[in-house]
Amino acid sequence: MKLDALDLSILRLLQKNAKVTNKALSSKLSLSVTAIYERIKKLEKSGVIANYVALVSKEKVARSFIAFCHIKLTQHTQDNVKQFEKEVVKIEEVLECYHLSGDYDYLLKVHAEDMEAYRQFMLEKLTKLDHIGSTHSMFMINQVKHTTALNI
Repeated sequence: MKLDALDLSILRLLQKNAKVTNKALSSKLSLSVTAIYERIKKLEKSGVIANYVALVSKEKVARSFIAFCHIKLTQHTQDNVKQFEKEVVKIEEVLECYHLSGDYDYLLKVHAEDMEAYRQFMLEKLTKLDHIGSTHSMFMINQVKHTTALNI
């Protein structure tokens, strides 16, 4: 799908506030409410807009301890990769998982209540997964930048 300047403007505004009304978008972009509605539906249908979410304050829900965990698999067979990925997506503490090139095979972003909760996660969930050869954890000291908006 080819995006024009109006589509990009709509996307930028929705990334700032997904609850903005079609009427407010209409006013800001000098289009009719119907035209805004139709463009948003087109963006949704084509998959450009994948989802709408509420961003929750990790501090308010006791999940402000953030760890980045590198994972090495014991072997890089297709079955091991598929099995690891199938299992890791089920773990609620893992918010992001990336298959990487380089020294480690995966990088996990893990949210927990505190160090003890992270330790329990490691002992009771992560290390129970098959085919993990080693792990290496790093802990967030301070969040310098965090955004969910793509620069478009």
